[in-house]
Amino acid sequence: MTFTVISNDLIDGGTLPDTQVYAGGNRSPHLQWSGAPEGTQSYAVTCFDPDAPTGSGFWHWTVANIPADVTELATGASGHAMPAGSVEGRTDFSPSVYGGAAPPPGHGPHRYIFTVYAVDVPHLDLTPDSSGAFFGFNLHFHALAKTSITCIYENRG
Repeated sequence: MTFTVISNDLIDGGTLPDTQVYAGGNRSPHLQWSGAPEGTQSYAVTCFDPDAPTGSGFWHWTVANIPADVTELATGASGHAMPAGSVEGRTDFSPSVYGGAAPPPGHGPHRYIFTVYAVDVPHLDLTPDSSGAFFGFNLHFHALAKTSITCIYENRG
């Protein structure tokens, strides 16, 4: 079985909808995954922009400790309807909720990579104050598999 993610809001390789843009709806997207490998005990989700002019990219969403029996997040779940036990970490916007695309005007197209991780432990020691880099560090050692949807957004401002 192959680990995959689909979305009612996102199309892999497509343009990020205004609903997921910071100045638009600023809502976390619907994500649904299936085919996690044996041994999966929880899930994590991230959204990362590797094209941000920071030298280190930009974290837009970090979520860990999603229970293994949960395989879907509804549109707009961030901050409102996250699964019990899950933790949303600090983004580079600072709050511990989804922050939509907001590239500098005229900077060109940016990639927004929404990744779901199958994790080999039920709980990672992460808090709402944990940074994206700390999430990534922990996921590096505990991810059994990952699957992504990448969307493009450009602020032509």
